[in-house]
Amino acid sequence: MIAKILRPVALMASLLLAFGLIPAAQASADSGARAEHQRIVDFWTKDKVAQAKPRDFVRDPATGTFSEAALAATATLGEPWPGGGLVQKTTGKVLFAMGRSYYVCSASVIEDGDSTRSIIVTAAHCVFDNQKSKFATNWVFIPDYDSNAVALTTSGSFCAETTYGCWTATALVAHEGFTSQRKFNTQATLHDFAFAVVGLGGNGKTLAQLDKTVGAQEIAFDEVSVGADTFLFGYPAGTPYAGKELIYSQGPLDTDPLNNDRTYRVVSDMTGGSSGGPWYAPFNEGRGSGITMSVNSYGYSGIEAMHGPMFNDKTAALFSAATTATRNTIVS
Repeated sequence: MIAKILRPVALMASLLLAFGLIPAAQASADSGARAEHQRIVDFWTKDKVAQAKPRDFVRDPATGTFSEAALAATATLGEPWPGGGLVQKTTGKVLFAMGRSYYVCSASVIEDGDSTRSIIVTAAHCVFDNQKSKFATNWVFIPDYDSNAVALTTSGSFCAETTYGCWTATALVAHEGFTSQRKFNTQATLHDFAFAVVGLGGNGKTLAQLDKTVGAQEIAFDEVSVGADTFLFGYPAGTPYAGKELIYSQGPLDTDPLNNDRTYRVVSDMTGGSSGGPWYAPFNEGRGSGITMSVNSYGYSGIEAMHGPMFNDKTAALFSAATTATRNTIVS
C-alpha cells in the first residue's frame, strides 16, 4: 500500500475540516482561491513579462483626442527614489492581459482595515478595456519590484525571483463613469481610478496577506488645494526608463486647464508604465509614507507633466465596494 504524505499545511487543514472547525464550503473556496492564484502566477512566464507593454494614453493638446501610446520624455523631471521607506515596499508593478495583449502599469497598497484581504489602488485603464467593455485578466501585483528586478532572459519562475513575490486579483472594481465610455476620453479621465482586491500571495515559499507583508498607505477622498507639495511614484518603462526602478516626481499641485481644471497636474517626465502609480499630498520623505489622493492617469504630447483624477465621493464609494467585493464589480 502506498501511503499519502500530506504537507503540514494540508494536514492541518484536513484535521480542522475533519473536526468540523472549517466548513466544507469554506475549505473548498480557499482551495479554489489558491488554485486560481497559482494559475495566474504560472501564466506569467518570463517571456510574457518581457512582452508586456505600457498601457498609457497621450492627449493631443491641439485636438483634445487621446491615443494609446507610450509617454515620451523630453526632460529629467523624474528620478530613482533614493529614500526607501514604506513607499518602496507598497508601490509595485502590475501585469495584466487584455485579449491577447500583455500590459504593464503601476499601483500601490492602501489601508483597508480588513485582516482577510488587501486592497490596491491603480488607474481604471489598468483594469478595464473601454473598447471591448471587458475587465483585464491575469492581473498580478509585484510590490517593491525595484529591489530585485528579475532577469527576463533566464529560466525560472518570474514571481519566485522577486523580492516579495506576486499577489493576484480576486476582484477588480471600477466606476461606471469610466466603464460606460467606449474609448479613453475626457469623461474617462475624471473616473480613471480603480481598486484591485487580492488574497493570499507571495513568492511561493509561504502565502500571506499583502498589507501584512509590505504595509499600506493612507487614502483620502477630499480635493487637495492647488500648490500642495505633491509626490508621484511609478515604474515607467518608456525611454529613458526601463521599468525596473521606482521613479518619483515632486512638485506643486496644479490643475489641467485643457481639461477644464477637473483633473490634477504635476510637472513630471514619467513615461509609459507609470499609469496607476500613487500620488501623495502630504508626504513624509523620511518615512516614505503619505496620504494617497490621486494616481498617474494621462499625459500630453509636448507637455512635461503627469495628470491624475481628483479623488472624491465616487472614489470613496468605489473603495467601499472593494472592501466587500468577491468578483469584478462596476459601481454606479
